[in-house]
Amino acid sequence: MSQIDPITLSVVRGALETAQREMTLTLERTARSSVFNVAHDYSNALFDHMPEMILQGQDIPIHLGGLMPAMKAVAAYFGDDIHEGDVIYHNDPAWKGSHILDCCMYKPVFYEGKLVFWTVCKGHVTDIGGPVPAGYNPNAKEIYAEGLRIPPVKLWEKGKRREDVINLIHTNMRARRDQEGDLNAQFGACRVGERNLIRLLDKYGVETVQAAIAELKNMADRHMRSMIAQVPDGQYRGEAVLEDSGHGQGNLTITADITVKGDTVHVDITSPPQVPYFINSYEGNSVSGVYLGLMMFAQVPPPYNEGLYRCMTINLGPKGTLCNAQEPAPHVNCTTTPMETLTDAVRKAFEAAAPERVSASWGHASGINIAGIDPKTGQEYVTMVMASIISGAGATQVMDGWHACGPLCCFGALSSGDVELLEYQYPILIHRYGLTTDSGGPGRYRGGCGTVWEVEPLDHTMTVIAFGEGRQIPTMGAAGATDGLVERKLGRLEIDLPDGGKEVYIQNTITEIKPGQRARNYNPGGGGYGNPFERPAADVAHDVQFGLVTVEAAAAEYGVVLNDDLSVNEEATAAKRAA
Repeated sequence: MSQIDPITLSVVRGALETAQREMTLTLERTARSSVFNVAHDYSNALFDHMPEMILQGQDIPIHLGGLMPAMKAVAAYFGDDIHEGDVIYHNDPAWKGSHILDCCMYKPVFYEGKLVFWTVCKGHVTDIGGPVPAGYNPNAKEIYAEGLRIPPVKLWEKGKRREDVINLIHTNMRARRDQEGDLNAQFGACRVGERNLIRLLDKYGVETVQAAIAELKNMADRHMRSMIAQVPDGQYRGEAVLEDSGHGQGNLTITADITVKGDTVHVDITSPPQVPYFINSYEGNSVSGVYLGLMMFAQVPPPYNEGLYRCMTINLGPKGTLCNAQEPAPHVNCTTTPMETLTDAVRKAFEAAAPERVSASWGHASGINIAGIDPKTGQEYVTMVMASIISGAGATQVMDGWHACGPLCCFGALSSGDVELLEYQYPILIHRYGLTTDSGGPGRYRGGCGTVWEVEPLDHTMTVIAFGEGRQIPTMGAAGATDGLVERKLGRLEIDLPDGGKEVYIQNTITEIKPGQRARNYNPGGGGYGNPFERPAADVAHDVQFGLVTVEAAAAEYGVVLNDDLSVNEEATAAKRAA
């Protein structure tokens, strides 16, 4: 392979990034469901012929890490039976998929008769069939009760669209119109990526482009190894607790043990036996969780490609465990729970090795899905309400956590979209969407606040499905941060009752609400960093004035006493903090 000069390397890198960005724009502007065109719950990536990831988008981390094992599984399944014009579809966790709602499209890119690239587009579909709308079935005891599994299958074969296969898939999904539009959008994104890659090959030739890609992967490898080499050799442990979500399994602990040696790292994951409940994680999804834990710690500069992970080996433990599930374990909630807990354990293990890089955790996903019959059209609707899982980011050594930026599994890539767009698409009225006071973890630097999303169905009965965690265990702080008023930090689902009362759910559930009733979903905030009594009193007063912290929490969590005009009572504050 030829050497590559810096100028050509930079141009090729820019062309690859443009190809990926145009895939993302195509998907955003042509998709039909709100999960795609509003929330942006999708990810795009480019792979070479090997196939190794050569570029990932600024998309959903849980998607991106899992694309690497999934792409290899799909390519290995078809072997030599891959041809120009083929398009492959896949969602099955037994074939290294993340969960069955994340449906992925793979398009091989040929040039002068040879396979050179793959364009890949993964997106969270609004429904995947099964007994519960939107796919999250808290009562599933096996994967067969969750929805349609799609092993690697060709939707286009040598350029010909296979209507029989596509019809079979869509016949098994609710809200078919949305599903058809989103699949066509994925196809369009892959085609746009292919077009740009072929233009790049036309201009520079295969040998030069492959040389540039090899150097980009080597560059990522050097960045990660340089960071790992700064970590003292040794063995380190991190633990995180996954809360009991309502089926009596109790709280479950996930442990990450890492061994650092030179510029390499090995990760051992220990988790309990898999459970008959939808929180099991198969291999592809768990690998992605480990990768995210590493990236939260490493914070290396781009490029971001498969070269980043050459220095890492992973052992997920024996098959049949929570983080290395095997059929027929139910799993649909896995991209949030237990993935976020697994990520926290890995990140904590790395931070035990290098405490100077410690940061607080982001809030975990605690969301709802909604479904029903639109009274205006008589058509069924279903959607995952991405706005309902927007939690707070964790604080760091130098700054407060961002508000409404989570959850951890999406790491800022998810969008909640405009309230008006959701009200236009679905027969609902959104009464409130905003930050939740006192939800951010207290610390020298405060965690970002989580959100509350309040909805009422219009002229019909609406199904509400709650999933996730963060309703019983607060988000982890760091470096001496405290939990403070714990109940203020947690997520929950509240349903108004006809008698004027309310029912509160802190576990995953399926329920219904009628016109006149409202459902409010609260997300947790991010964890705080450092001793909250060291936070400047003026900053605490500022938080109170802007509705982020209550007067009560200012005193209880930060030791800051405020006057009636919300200015700091210096004498009382000094006495309280001294005590």
